Amino acid sequence: MDSEKDKAQEEHQEKVDQELEASESNDKTSSKTHGEILKEQIIEGCETYDRSAKSILLSSFTAGLEIGFSFLMICSVFSFFQDKVTEPTLYKLIALVYPIGFILVVLGQSILFTEQTSLLTLPVLSNKRSILSMLKIWGIVILGNLVGGILIALTLCWIGPNLGIFDAEVIAKIGEHYADYDLLTILVSAILAGWLMGLLSWLVTSSKDTSSEILIIYLITAVMGFTGLHHSIIGNIEIFSGMLVSSEINLFIYLKTLTTALIGNALGATIFVALLKYRAFVFNVKMP
Repeated sequence: MDSEKDKAQEEHQEKVDQELEASESNDKTSSKTHGEILKEQIIEGCETYDRSAKSILLSSFTAGLEIGFSFLMICSVFSFFQDKVTEPTLYKLIALVYPIGFILVVLGQSILFTEQTSLLTLPVLSNKRSILSMLKIWGIVILGNLVGGILIALTLCWIGPNLGIFDAEVIAKIGEHYADYDLLTILVSAILAGWLMGLLSWLVTSSKDTSSEILIIYLITAVMGFTGLHHSIIGNIEIFSGMLVSSEINLFIYLKTLTTALIGNALGATIFVALLKYRAFVFNVKMP
C-alpha cells in the first residue's frame, strides 16, 4: 500500500515538474503566469544551493553590511526631526528611508535571509533539495547577515556621533523601541514581516524591469517600517547598536529578541509564501 502511495506521489511530482517546464506565457508583454514565477523562483533557489559555502557566506556578509545603510538613514532622520515633531511621528517618518538598504541588497543580488527564505524553501518542496541542505544554507546566510550587521553597527555607532549626524541617545531609542515588546508580539510581528519579505521576492520575480522592482521593494519595506514589524536582519543592527549604548538592553534581551525575530521571519516566508504559493500550483495539476 505504501509503495503504491509513494509511486503515485512520484508520478504526481513528475507531472508537477512537467507543468512547471511547460509554464511559459505566449505574450511576452503580459504579466508572468503563476507557473512562470514559481519556475523562476525554484531555479533561482537551486542556483543558490549550487554555490559554494564561501560564496554564500561572503554574499550574505555583504547583505548584512548593505542593509546597514537603512539604519544609517533611520538614525539620521530621527536625529534631524526629533526636535521638530513628536516621537510617535518620528517612528512613522523613518519609514520613508527604511527601504534604502533593502533596495541596495535586492538589486545588488546579495543574499538576505528574509528575502531568500522562500526561495530556498521552494526547491525542498519540489523535491529538488533536502531539508538538511536547506537548514545548512539558512545557517550560513544567517551567520553572514548577522556578522555583517554587527560590523556595520560598530562602524555606524562610531561614525554617527563623530560626524554629528546622530548621537548615542538616538541609537538607544531605536534599539529600545525594537526590543520593547513581549516575545509573542515580536514573534507574530516577525511572521508578518517574513510574509511580506516572501511576497517581495515573489513580486520582484514577477516584475519585468528595474523600475518596477524598486517600487515593489520600496512599498513593501516601507509598510514594514511604518508599522514597526520586526525584520530580523536590520533588527539585529538596531538592537545590537542599542545594546552598545543603552543600559536597558543586555545580551540576554538581544539574543532572545533576535532569535524570536529570526524564527518568525522564517515561518512567515516559508508557510505563507513558499508553501501556499507552491501548493496552489500543485493543487491545480491533475493526477496522472
